[in-house]
Amino acid sequence: MIFYFTGTGNSLYVAKELDEKIISIPQIIKEKRLEFSADSIGIVCPVYGHEMPGMVKEFIRRASFETDYLFAVLTYGAHHGGAAEIAGLFFRDAGKKADYITTIEMVDNFLPAFDMEEQMAMDKQVEKHLNEIKARLQAKSQGIQKTSLAEKTAHNMYLKMVKNAPETVWAAFRVTDECVGCGICTRVCPAGCIHLENQYAVHEPEGCQACYACVHACPKMAVQFALPQPEKNPAARYRNAHVTLCELVKSNDQTEND
Repeated sequence: MIFYFTGTGNSLYVAKELDEKIISIPQIIKEKRLEFSADSIGIVCPVYGHEMPGMVKEFIRRASFETDYLFAVLTYGAHHGGAAEIAGLFFRDAGKKADYITTIEMVDNFLPAFDMEEQMAMDKQVEKHLNEIKARLQAKSQGIQKTSLAEKTAHNMYLKMVKNAPETVWAAFRVTDECVGCGICTRVCPAGCIHLENQYAVHEPEGCQACYACVHACPKMAVQFALPQPEKNPAARYRNAHVTLCELVKSNDQTEND
């Protein structure tokens, strides 16, 4: 049993490769009782700022896991910054003991810093690393991935960069006049932060998970970052090649609650 959170499909793809029974955290977290029992239970999600998304943390805090083996696989794009050890501390503070936590490098979807075409052209050996993780999970390996000096340095640099920044700094989006009111952005948002007003998309930063699903899924590229630095490649958007738009909608759609 795997619980997953996904923005542009990377973590959904990993979850599908690791287990047949996968459950969307944005969908299940709406339940009042979060009690689960299985021989093995896993969390698969991306890391933002080297940490699990806020919604994933809430799920872990609230959920009760009856299992012999609790693990987490964290996807990242450039630097994980010691994400496994950071997640391990969070599990502990939430009263859960994680038996195994690791990371896997995939395409980075942060458009102001990375060109998606360049990212997709890079060989990050995803399949090789996925197979290695599969083998470790099948063997019920124990341990939390150690943090190298380079990754510790990357995390410290990140902390200095955001020290005086508002909490919503990575959730600053604007909607251009290219918006046609198709509503795709509202249906891929796992937190329900986007709605339509007069057939025009409106983004509310409160509760935003900074997953960038809305930015990447917009067919008109009308949802854009409202940051000082321009995008590396304004013409490029990303969704994991093994994941369909329908799968993202099924995973994240909160519009039924509107």
